[in-house]
Amino acid sequence: MAALALSDYRRLVVKVGSSLLIDDAGELNRHWLETLADDIGRLARDGHEILIVSSGAIAIGSSVLGINKARARLEDLQAAAAAGQVQLVHAYQGILGVHGIAAAQVLLTPEDTENRRRFLNARGTLARLLERNVIPIINENDTVATEEIRYGDNDRLAARVAQLVMADALILLSDVDGFYTADPGTNPAAEHIPEVKRITTDMQGMAGETRSDVGSGGMATKVQAARIATHAGCSTVIASGAIDHPISALLSGARHTVFRAEGTPAAARKQWLAGVLEVQGELCVDDGAVSALRNGKSLLPVGVVEVIGNFRRGDVVNIIGPSGEELGRGLAEYSNTEAGRLAGCQSEQIEDKLGYRGRSVMVHRDELVLFDNDSDKS
Repeated sequence: MAALALSDYRRLVVKVGSSLLIDDAGELNRHWLETLADDIGRLARDGHEILIVSSGAIAIGSSVLGINKARARLEDLQAAAAAGQVQLVHAYQGILGVHGIAAAQVLLTPEDTENRRRFLNARGTLARLLERNVIPIINENDTVATEEIRYGDNDRLAARVAQLVMADALILLSDVDGFYTADPGTNPAAEHIPEVKRITTDMQGMAGETRSDVGSGGMATKVQAARIATHAGCSTVIASGAIDHPISALLSGARHTVFRAEGTPAAARKQWLAGVLEVQGELCVDDGAVSALRNGKSLLPVGVVEVIGNFRRGDVVNIIGPSGEELGRGLAEYSNTEAGRLAGCQSEQIEDKLGYRGRSVMVHRDELVLFDNDSDKS
């Protein structure tokens, strides 16, 4: 099989399944994690930005607290998550530190990636960590999530993270080496599919259930994750991590399946913004702001001359030019009240105007789409 080429994928989300991290005794498999860290170090040296979505906290914590997962209640599993998460992140911190890489813990719930205001907060935090060459170790916040408001598996969490940070590729490492026409564990005639250009409804029926007693995700959740990620412009790779140096193996031709994304993350994000029907307000801008926006810059407070409407941070607003033309739209970084106070001021004046150190932009360029003509709105 052809080796996976990562040269076109600068920002990567790597998802690590519980079955890879936890050995038969319920302990952390440090040797395997060290080989993964070797691969991550190589990717970092090659200029990739990496985020890791890692399972394993509940499994590790269950061993520490002597909890039987099969009979545990929700509060038992939440306690296990709290105890296990400490050990999990500490292990990543130490093992990545050998390669001179700093790590940070980030715990998310579905609201953090689906609520626009919390989405912007999470995106800003992760972006700042990447700017400082820190690898976020991300997990679901199982200590506070309930069964009704949780992802339930880290495949879909990883896909939402990829969408959140506009990643170029999502790598799902687990105990399977790709997508098959049927469950290869029960059907010897199952055929491996190396590339998927479009996910169909039939593919969901091909997905088998998980064969691991440690993890919660199966092939069905991986296909769902691939659907989320590819719609966001992020190609998705399903590969086996049940070997040492799993990413190096991918780069050397190990079997895997690639779900190809159409377009780029930025294009997918801008297409979504252009199609949003519920616009909450307007930011009217001057000629200087128009020029800056056309050159790929963010919208700064100094370029805003008027604020119209009632909106909150994270709402979609139209950007209106000096002649009243609709230039584009984006996600507001401030409410209409705050934006009104900041209109026309320099970024260094924001703290004086608001009484706290706010964000330097009104609309970030990553959350902005400009219209060349009316057809761009469709």
